[in-house]
Amino acid sequence: MLPPPVAAAACLPPWLKSMPGTAFDRDSGTAVRTLKHCPPLLDALGLGYLILLPADLQVGPGPSFTWDWSPPPTRLPGLPRSPISFHAAAQGEGAGLAPPGRRFLKFLNFWTIETEPGISVLASHPFNRHDLPFTTLTGMIDTDLYRAGLVHFPAVWRDDRFTGVLPRGTPVAQLIPLRREPLDATVSVLDEPGQLATEQLRHELDTQTGIYRKRFRARRGGTG
Repeated sequence: MLPPPVAAAACLPPWLKSMPGTAFDRDSGTAVRTLKHCPPLLDALGLGYLILLPADLQVGPGPSFTWDWSPPPTRLPGLPRSPISFHAAAQGEGAGLAPPGRRFLKFLNFWTIETEPGISVLASHPFNRHDLPFTTLTGMIDTDLYRAGLVHFPAVWRDDRFTGVLPRGTPVAQLIPLRREPLDATVSVLDEPGQLATEQLRHELDTQTGIYRKRFRARRGGTG
C-alpha cells in the first residue's frame, strides 16, 4: 500500500523522541535543557505535511540505488513505477548544490496536491532533519492551479559513507501551504516603549523558564 502524506506533527524524528530533557554541559559544569524544550524548533518540525518514501531503497557505494517494488497497475499508463528518478548533473551546474558531476536524485510522488485559490505549497527538506543522508531542494508550487499534476522532489545525496537501506516511510519532503498575497513590511527604529518592553522580556527570559511557551506560543493542532 502506498504510504499517504501525513501531518508532520504525527511523524516527529526518532532523535527527538529519544533525546533527554536535560544534558550536562561541560563548559558551564551544569545541566542545560535540550532541544526538546525549544517550542520554535518543535513547531517547525510539526508544521504542514510530510511526503514519505514509498519503498525501501538499497543504497550502495557511489552512491548507487536499487529497489524491489512492484506497485499494482493503475488506470494511468504513464504513471512512474519506481520510487526515484534522477536529474542530470548538468542541470545544476554552477549552483554549488552538489559535487561536480553528481546526478540529482528525484523522489517521485504519487499523490496530486490541491489547495484553495490563492494558496501555494512550499516544498522543502524535512525541517531540522540533518540526520537524513540527503537534502531535498526547496521549491514553491502553485497547487491551486497545478492541482492535477504530480509534484516530484529533487534532492542531493550528501552522505557517501551511507550504505544499507533507506526505509519505506522515510520523510522526503515537508509541504507548507502558504498564501501568495504579498505582505507589507515596515522597518523602523525601536521606540522607547518598545525598548522597555524588550528589556523587560529579556530579563524575564534570563530569570525564568518556559516564558515563550507559557505566554507567547499560539496553540496549534497536534503540537499543543
